[in-house]
Amino acid sequence: SFGVRLHREGVPVVAIPKTMDNDVFGTDYCIGFSTAVTRSVEFITNMRTSVGSHERIGIVELFGRNSGETSLISAYLSYVDRAIISEVPFNVKKLANLLVEDKRNNPSNYAIMTISEGAIMEGGEVIESGEADAYGHRKLGGVGEILSDEVKRLTGQNIMYQQLGYLMRSGAPDSLDRMVAMSYGNLAMQLIRRNETGKMVALHGGKYTTVPVEMVLAGKKRVDVPAYYDIENYRPRIKDFMGVPMFLS
Repeated sequence: SFGVRLHREGVPVVAIPKTMDNDVFGTDYCIGFSTAVTRSVEFITNMRTSVGSHERIGIVELFGRNSGETSLISAYLSYVDRAIISEVPFNVKKLANLLVEDKRNNPSNYAIMTISEGAIMEGGEVIESGEADAYGHRKLGGVGEILSDEVKRLTGQNIMYQQLGYLMRSGAPDSLDRMVAMSYGNLAMQLIRRNETGKMVALHGGKYTTVPVEMVLAGKKRVDVPAYYDIENYRPRIKDFMGVPMFLS
């Protein structure tokens, strides 16, 4: 984190977590996540019309480099058949068979799934392209297209593939993101007025708080697979809602 570097070099820093992947360690919520999920759910819901009328298998690729939370929650809220996340390598043949079964069991004869851009096939690697940016990250994307080709090859089924990409982060933010952004901004200004720097504003347990800015380097925020994901059937799974965090993270 460049903010941590500035802090360590003596620059007064107050940080605000912002990433639609919701993967900043030290906070339950990052600005942009709700809007990205809202966009994804709307798109998947609308895409059902075309996937269903053409009786195909729909594969929707969503942002999510190291965390598959966007794919997981979008899948959960849009009732898709399968969801592939960054945290769990998947078997292409097994997934293809599941999708064919889903399509056959659907009276409208179609199936639809989501996949994180950072997802990895068993024995494979993350799909990257282009030159590395200032943080050493190369552009992700394309795993959904590769998966589409493989599913068609294995099953003979026609595929409708869509990489949602930047449409997830375009347009006006939804109401939840507006609320959190305004609250984070006001809290950050309060810290600045009190000369309390070296902190990041955060949400913990539904309440606004702060953490040391270096907290972002203390770990990685990823999907809690045992709690929220069925690795055998590639689906969201929540065993017990009592005490579960609002954002399932």
